[in-house]
Parts: sequence; structure tokens; C-alpha cells
Amino acid sequence: MQNFSNQEKIKHLLSLPVIVAALGYFVDIYDLLLFGIVRVPSLKDLGLNPDTSGTLIMNFQMIGLLLGGILWGVLGDKKGRLSVLFGSIIVYSLANIACGFLPQFPIEDKTTIYAVLRFIAGIGLAGELGAGITLVSESLPKELRAIGTSIVAGFGLMGAVVAQLTVELAGSWTTAYFIGGTLGLLLLLLRVGVVESGIYKDIEKKETVSKGNFLSFFTNGERLVRYLKCIAIGLPTWFCIGILAVMANQFAPALGIKNIVPGKAIMWGYVGISIGDFASGFISHWLKSRKKAIFYMMLFTIIGVALMLYGGTNTESMYYFYCAWLGLGTGYWAMFVTVASEQFGTNIRSTATTTVPNMVRGLLPLMLLGFDFFKKSNGVILSSTIVGAIAFALGIYSTLTIKETHDKDLDFIE
Repeated sequence: MQNFSNQEKIKHLLSLPVIVAALGYFVDIYDLLLFGIVRVPSLKDLGLNPDTSGTLIMNFQMIGLLLGGILWGVLGDKKGRLSVLFGSIIVYSLANIACGFLPQFPIEDKTTIYAVLRFIAGIGLAGELGAGITLVSESLPKELRAIGTSIVAGFGLMGAVVAQLTVELAGSWTTAYFIGGTLGLLLLLLRVGVVESGIYKDIEKKETVSKGNFLSFFTNGERLVRYLKCIAIGLPTWFCIGILAVMANQFAPALGIKNIVPGKAIMWGYVGISIGDFASGFISHWLKSRKKAIFYMMLFTIIGVALMLYGGTNTESMYYFYCAWLGLGTGYWAMFVTVASEQFGTNIRSTATTTVPNMVRGLLPLMLLGFDFFKKSNGVILSSTIVGAIAFALGIYSTLTIKETHDKDLDFIE
């Protein structure tokens, strides 16, 4: 193992790929969570039902993330990591600016047009994290990978906090959309100076190497299991955010709370996630294990979920406190994406790293369907408990049985 001086560590961890990936993920999270934050006020302003129309639009965005993950992941392996960093941000920035003009759209069916715009935004948003983490993972020494990717995710996830504060300060959800889209377009200027991953350049011109073959995950049993385990590890994160935070207002009556604002629940959740992501890299580095870091953080999250739902939560502030707790626990998001990056060879690494987190996001509609199905006869508390139990069971099993990738050399192909 190579030893670095503090000056060398700082030089690597504050290199241009890390800074650009962190800023890109910041804008990505701002735009990704913005609909969840402005869901209720924007839909009310448009004369739509925040629950029925909101679920439909959220599902469209998540399906866009699912399909976009495949598109950008394949492109990242076939054309390079930088192609995704440029292309994806243009797509979601323009889509978010268009969302700001929704009240002026001369179309009666605002639900459909809103859903289409969030679908397009979802496609664009799908590429940012995977391309950034892949580029950073391949650019940094293996001894500093965990810390580097944690910096990217930890800083990036603060975008959700800024999104909520922007909505509050601007006083208008349309202005928040305009700001998000503009930030993305401005970030394009900074990306001009970023260079391609050296590891990818080594195979870029090799025609004998199959690059970006998404179907290759399904043609080999061992590789398929590896891929599915990577996805399952991330399920608890979007259960906590997509159900317990985004749908927070639905839990207020069951807990005897007058009102819970989903935007604030999301904001406090991401305050915790940001801190957790910064911490997860150092925890993994200290334990010399990705698996142990993720497993311990999952257990911490389960305790928080149990206390939130069954520990006598009876005030709005207490609910937000537990959202921050769950965020802190699910702050292994950076580590989970890094594990996905480290599990696969250079020729399909971008495809894996980009599709895996978006498969998790894309499975949120399935979790919401389960939540709505069980809610009819069991209520929101028991319904969320059932869905959460399934998500955490799959996540824990996959974490304990997947291969350890701490200090793994990434210069290999499948």
C-alpha cells in the first residue's frame, strides 16, 4: 500500500475531477429533489391533486432515471466518461428551466406535460453521479478512492438543502426551477478543463474489447448476481427518502401531528445524508472494508426507522429529527456507488456505476405501489414497515455476501 504525505493527499482529493464531480452532483441533487420539495405548492398552483398527480409525476421522473441510467452508462463506456458529464447536464438543465415555465404553457392537461418534463429531466439526471464517481474512482489512487468519492457525494448531497432554502427564500417554485437549470448550464464552462480517465484511455481504441454492453450483465450468472446485489444494497436509501421523507405529509395524521412539510423532511434527510456520506469514506478507510461500513450504517438506520414509526414521534420537529437520523444512516450512498464501480471491469464500469443507482431510484415506483397497496387495509405506519422490512432485508443480505473491494485495483476488464 502506497503512503502519501498530507500535501499529496490534498492534491489528489482537491483535483479538478473531484471538484467538478462534486459540483455536478450538487446541481444534480438540487434538480433531482426539487420536484419532491415543490410537489405540493406547484401542483396546487396548477390546480392539480398533490397526492394522485404527484405520485404519477414522481413515477415518470423515476422511470426516466431508470432508462437514462442505461443510456448514459452505455455511452460512458463506449464514448468516454466526459461525454456523459457534458450531455447529461444539458438535458436536465433545459428540462428544469422548462418546468419553470409550466404556468405559462397553453395546455390544459398540466399533469401530462409536467410528467413528460420530469421524465426528460430524469433521463438527464441519471448520468451525473455514475460518470462522476467512475471518473474519480479511476483518477485517484486506490488508497484514496473511498475518501474522494465521499467528498463528491457529501458535498453534492447538500444540493437538496440548498434547493429547499432556495424555494423558501425565492418564495416561488418556478424561480427555484430556473435557478437549478441555470446552475447546470454554468457548470458546463468548468467542465471544459477536465481530462478523460487514463484507465479508460487504455482501452478506448481497442476494438477487440466489448465496451458498454448492458446485456452482458444478464449473460453471465455470477456477474448478474453481482449486479443485483449492488442494486439491493441501495434500496434502503430510497425507501427512507422516497417514502418516509417525500411522502411525509401522509404520516402526520397517523402520528397525531398537525402538519409535516415534505420539503423540510427532505431537507433534513439530506443534511444527514451529506454528513453521513462524508463520514462513510473515512469509516471505510478506517475499517479497511466497504462492507462493514455499509452494514453498520444500515443497522443505525433501522434503529432510526423503528424510533420514528413506533417511538412516540408526536411533533413536527421530532419527525424532522428522525429524517436527519435516517439520512445520517443512509449516508453510505457514496460507498454503495463506489462498490458498484469497483465490482466491474473498465469496459462496463461506467454502465454499472451509472445504472445501479438509477435502478435503485427506478425501483421507487415499485416501493410506492407496495406502500399504496398495503396502506389501504393497514394504514401508513404498518404499510411503510412492510416495504421497509423487505428493502432492508435485501440490502443487508447483499452487503454481507458481496465481494469486498477495499484497495482493489481497477485496471482490469470483464
